[in-house]
Amino acid sequence: MHFDKPAGSNPIDRLKVVGQPVSRIDGPLKTTGTATYAYENRDIGGKPTYGFVLGAAIGKGRISSIDESRARAAPGVLAIVTARNAGKLGVGAFYVDRALAGPGVDHYGQAVAVVVAETFEQARAAASLLDVRYVRAHGAFDLAAAKDIAVTPRAAAFGPPPQSGIGDFAGAFAAAPVTLDETYTTPDQSHAMMEPHASIAVWQGDRLTVWCPIQQLNWGTRDLGLILGIPKENIRLLAPYIGGGFGGKGTVLADTVAAALAARAVGRPVKVALTRPLMFNSTTHRPATIQRIRIGAGRDGKITAIGHESWSGNLRGGRTEAATASTRWLYAGANRMTRLRLAVLDLAEGNAMRAPGEAPGMMTLEIAMDEMAEKLGIDPVEFRILNDTQFAPEEPQRPFSKRQLVECLRVGAERFGWRQRQSKTGAVRDGQWLVGMGAAAAIRGAPIAKSAARVRLDGQGIVTVETDMTDLGTGSYTIIAQTAAEMMGVGLDQVVVRLGDSRLPESPGSGGQWGAASATSGVYAACVKLRETVAQKLGFAAATGIEFADGHVQSGERRVPLKDAAVQGELVAEDEMTYGDLSKQYAHQTFGAHFVELGVHAFTGEIRLRRMLAVCAAGRILNPKLARSQVIGAMVMGAGAALMEELVVDPRAGCFINHDLAAYEVPVHADIPQQDVIFIDEVDDTMSPMKAKGVGELGLCGVAAAIANAVYNATGVRVRDYPITLDKFLDRLPVQV
Repeated sequence: MHFDKPAGSNPIDRLKVVGQPVSRIDGPLKTTGTATYAYENRDIGGKPTYGFVLGAAIGKGRISSIDESRARAAPGVLAIVTARNAGKLGVGAFYVDRALAGPGVDHYGQAVAVVVAETFEQARAAASLLDVRYVRAHGAFDLAAAKDIAVTPRAAAFGPPPQSGIGDFAGAFAAAPVTLDETYTTPDQSHAMMEPHASIAVWQGDRLTVWCPIQQLNWGTRDLGLILGIPKENIRLLAPYIGGGFGGKGTVLADTVAAALAARAVGRPVKVALTRPLMFNSTTHRPATIQRIRIGAGRDGKITAIGHESWSGNLRGGRTEAATASTRWLYAGANRMTRLRLAVLDLAEGNAMRAPGEAPGMMTLEIAMDEMAEKLGIDPVEFRILNDTQFAPEEPQRPFSKRQLVECLRVGAERFGWRQRQSKTGAVRDGQWLVGMGAAAAIRGAPIAKSAARVRLDGQGIVTVETDMTDLGTGSYTIIAQTAAEMMGVGLDQVVVRLGDSRLPESPGSGGQWGAASATSGVYAACVKLRETVAQKLGFAAATGIEFADGHVQSGERRVPLKDAAVQGELVAEDEMTYGDLSKQYAHQTFGAHFVELGVHAFTGEIRLRRMLAVCAAGRILNPKLARSQVIGAMVMGAGAALMEELVVDPRAGCFINHDLAAYEVPVHADIPQQDVIFIDEVDDTMSPMKAKGVGELGLCGVAAAIANAVYNATGVRVRDYPITLDKFLDRLPVQV
């Protein structure tokens, strides 16, 4: 099915199942511990062996020798795989990191060897007996030190252009009566998902099967094929359940490659799970940024010039953190400039993490907007509303398909009680606590991609949906089941969903906030084809004008059970949803607003969140219960980014020293207060027949800045370097009397 004009009325609009707050159909499996994650699979074609990955102990240099004698003599050891005997290895199309170090070492923690033994404990013990000798080389580990030699990155398939501009930014900024020119920093951050990177691999001849936690299986087969030098058609990836990813499991990483190499070496299934320190230092992370934001405005508050520059670092050939993405779309302003710069750093690869680009970009832009509002003497919410636009700022001829930013801000301000906020900083006290409120806008792109599905109808009236879409705990199983149930007119108890198998019809997978809208649209397309087949089988004159409801098919006075269409055998329909040029005619984005109230202890500087509110406009909400879960989870992640999350670089060793969940702090229940989420009513008929967008990343964008702005409102102290830890402002707190 090809979607090239705005959607008209269709069966989804009935909203009997879609749009309802249905509980996750996989919930009972998750809560009873019977959902099988990659490392837990038992039906793998033989007794498993275990691989243990040894990571590089230097940040840059080369391996001069590896003495394997003691390790090979250890109990249970079956094989040791290194670059010397692994065969020629390529690099995938998405990540640039090499799967195995040797002889060069590109970063600390890069896999040096995989020791395979009969048990995990034997593999781990033997790995400690490997004697690896290194020759250290000078490495670059400090973004600030490398900033002046950063270069313009290559254009990437994802993210904004390296440079953009319209009008005369420099001239307009110089002429503006009110200006802001500030620099902000965001640190390296970890995905810190619950499920570690863990895989099981088994070979059958020249064919490879891997149980793995990969978000985009189509990328996974492609990249694993490129790395191993085998046709992607010879690879089957299985990922029915994934225990969190946040972009950190986008495609093939060290665990999957190590398991495949080890299984080939021993001729048996091999299980590999990365330890937490290796997850932090050998997989991907969100890279640190240095961002300069300049805003010029007239005294009426209208922005006349806006410029955003960002510097980040990565391995050679890696991508930049696209922090300027949101600035290109969010506010009006005739004169504009954005620039990205990339420095080569010898740290683990920086790559996609939930809302890449927008999340760190909004952490800084939305502080700058607050600072500018204060300079102008305008309420921060009203300043944002004043600079709204219904057209793409860099393409005035291109309207937004839907843009309800103003509605989000106004509804949020009313619900949150924003009028009670005191513009004078440090003015509100609650005992020994200084109380403040902060707000921020939110924006995140609304991409959609080709997606396919297969739908089956059997003689019992059971509808089975098959697609390689994945579920990271986001609710893919449920919204796909809701889509099929709505289209075929059956209850959810009559729908079976099969996901996470690369042999099933191809979806774009989970990531980029495209998963929900794309995968359900593919299911819609397949169901349209199945409806046509059913109508033909049941002898209806045409598929149009037929209602599928309550397990029956009806046209006029004739009403037939749906299952009767498959009485002579299962019916199968397969199709994909593809797209025309509507995304070029319209700017597709999601919008929102975040509001935060918090307290800062007047003497200790401790920060305690009190209330959080998110307001989101993101197309049709396919399941408000699951969407709310996504947004409050993103708000928690935003709180962590604002107040505690920071990968600390040791410039001597070139590693992240807080490489576990004891030292890398993430929010816990005690850190998170009352959370509320409001969805603004919206359907976007230019997106797809589902009229839906994604929402899971929108809920993160702007949260950290709202917290930073609330800290300023409470204390009068502006912190421009995340995370906002008390050592950065304690000595500047108002003097208490």
